[in-house]
Amino acid sequence: MAIKAVVFDIGGILEIIPEGGDPTRRFPEMMARWERRLDMAPGELGAQIKGMDERLTAAGKDGALGTCSYEEWVAELRAVTGWDAARTDEFMDDFWDTYIGDPNPELAAYFVGLRPRYRTAFLSNSFVGAREREHVARGFGDMAEMIVYSHEVGVAKPDPRIYALTCERLSVQPVEMVFLDDAPGNIAAARDFGIHGVLFQDNAQAIREIEALLAAHA
Repeated sequence: MAIKAVVFDIGGILEIIPEGGDPTRRFPEMMARWERRLDMAPGELGAQIKGMDERLTAAGKDGALGTCSYEEWVAELRAVTGWDAARTDEFMDDFWDTYIGDPNPELAAYFVGLRPRYRTAFLSNSFVGAREREHVARGFGDMAEMIVYSHEVGVAKPDPRIYALTCERLSVQPVEMVFLDDAPGNIAAARDFGIHGVLFQDNAQAIREIEALLAAHA
């Protein structure tokens, strides 16, 4: 069956860590920077925010699944830290800069060039506010036909329901889709669902494997 759609994850693929950077350390480094600035003990701010998230989750409020609004999350942050609006806004600007990372123009250009031969979409585990921030920073809303964000649909990868929803919105069968992601678990789940999954390692490898699939299923 011919492939009709190509879907990309965002974080780690079109939003990348600078060369040599460790993505698992990006947020801890941001927290440590703020703790030094505010003369807090190492790990203190991270523990406050982790505890806040755990309380929100226990109350059924999760920013990654959209059961908590951005305004609610920021209000909780202010309550926990005692910060005023100006400091909170500054922290959140730093948070989004860290979240978004750096652009990957080579892969972005390749993705945009797939249209109109193929339907295109982004499928991303996300956080409330991501659509607005990412569109301003990267213009993702103009690059693909649609974006499926976990915080907007209430389900996240690797849950098979989010793959089913993406197929439904693109009007394709799983076997008619190629999906690129940098998380092995997400690719394994996509393949189990019947999607052609490509695990991202670098730009050249990703493009090569995607092109091979498109040629094999023309």
